[in-house]
Amino acid sequence: MFGLGNPELGVVMLVLFIVFIMLGFPIAFTLMALGVGFGYWAMGDNVFALVVQRAYSVMASDVLVSIPLFIFMGYIIERANILDRLFHSIQIALGNVPGSLAIATLATCAIFATATGIVGAVVTLMGLLAFPAMLRAGYDVKLSAGVVCAGGCLGILIPPSVMLILYGATAGVSVPKLYAGALFPGLLLAGLYMVYVIVRCTLNPTLAPKLPKEQTDVPWSTVIWALMTSFFPLTILIMSVLGAIFFGLATPTEAAAVGSLGSLILAAAYRSLSFGKVRESVILTARTSAMVCWLFVGSYIFSSIFAILGGHEPIKDLVTALNLSPTMFLIVAQLIIFVLGWPLEWTEIIVIFVPIFLPLLHFFDIDPLFFGILIALNIQTSFLSPPVAMAPFYLKGIAPPHVTINEIFSGVMPYLLIVLFAMVLVYVFPGIALWLPKFLYG
Repeated sequence: MFGLGNPELGVVMLVLFIVFIMLGFPIAFTLMALGVGFGYWAMGDNVFALVVQRAYSVMASDVLVSIPLFIFMGYIIERANILDRLFHSIQIALGNVPGSLAIATLATCAIFATATGIVGAVVTLMGLLAFPAMLRAGYDVKLSAGVVCAGGCLGILIPPSVMLILYGATAGVSVPKLYAGALFPGLLLAGLYMVYVIVRCTLNPTLAPKLPKEQTDVPWSTVIWALMTSFFPLTILIMSVLGAIFFGLATPTEAAAVGSLGSLILAAAYRSLSFGKVRESVILTARTSAMVCWLFVGSYIFSSIFAILGGHEPIKDLVTALNLSPTMFLIVAQLIIFVLGWPLEWTEIIVIFVPIFLPLLHFFDIDPLFFGILIALNIQTSFLSPPVAMAPFYLKGIAPPHVTINEIFSGVMPYLLIVLFAMVLVYVFPGIALWLPKFLYG
């Protein structure tokens, strides 16, 4: 038996985890198996008490209760056909703007992203709704594909992001502060996407031909009515949820519960609520929440044994020996997370690898909140960057047969560069992420 404080054993444990993941083993159960196995090797029977204690402490977390509620809210909005109403209203309101369908797609994605942080759901829905509409209007395939994929990833960053809830629970950072910190970067990124589309379509109108007059010459009364019956109700619901969190009127869990109830009322008002849709939303919510919770339990068991073995020490010693500046550390950390985004989902990155970096933040005097916002921006590049970009593969799965994966990859590359540019802006001007939390919470 090796005993406690054996960093070499911790490194072996981490390497084996990466190998097993590459071989396709289930991540949550791989984490638990390695944690229990190496823990028994190092601690003997004491590991079982640790496993029970860690599993209970995770499942007793009040913050994590908000995850299934926010997921349920998103699934109800998705199943109630609210999204197509929203897309149509924004489309007719922006009819004369260059690339109006693409801008409407990005705006719809940004709003829907605040209702669900599930990238696959947003990309798939917009791929079925907006992508064919842009192709029928003669839009360039690459431009259309890039808009759908990039817009669909905004839910990772824009609150109420499920990713930020997990990061907050992992890093011990207030979720309301994270939401406040992510709001302006999220709006900045969505705005940069829209500016890029407008500029590009203005310089090259053939990429996005103007819509027919019957689609642009819509009376203002019709536009206002469409916005009042689709855009404003959903926006008010989302702003109410976020406002209650920001101003301390409710905890994230309480706000998520109200948001779930509001989504049911909204779906009923649109006469889109049925027992079948609610049942399907509940099943999908349970499935997604179970995946996240098992993953969290497994990662806590793994990270506890990893810490007991001293696995963080070699990594900390290596970083210290490199004599990195805070800027260089941030760049190295973000590069590692970028690469990890190819084989791993964002959930695994947050609950497994982020805890390895957390002890180093104090050493480099880096705010964990600021670090979390950069990660939320960075993880979007993992969904967009070939060869393992999940957003393009989601779109390819429902795109017309003539649309190739290479065209989709080519379409997302400009948006990948925009994400990197946004990360640079946030780092150079940290007030973009830190001003609102300081203003609201001191």
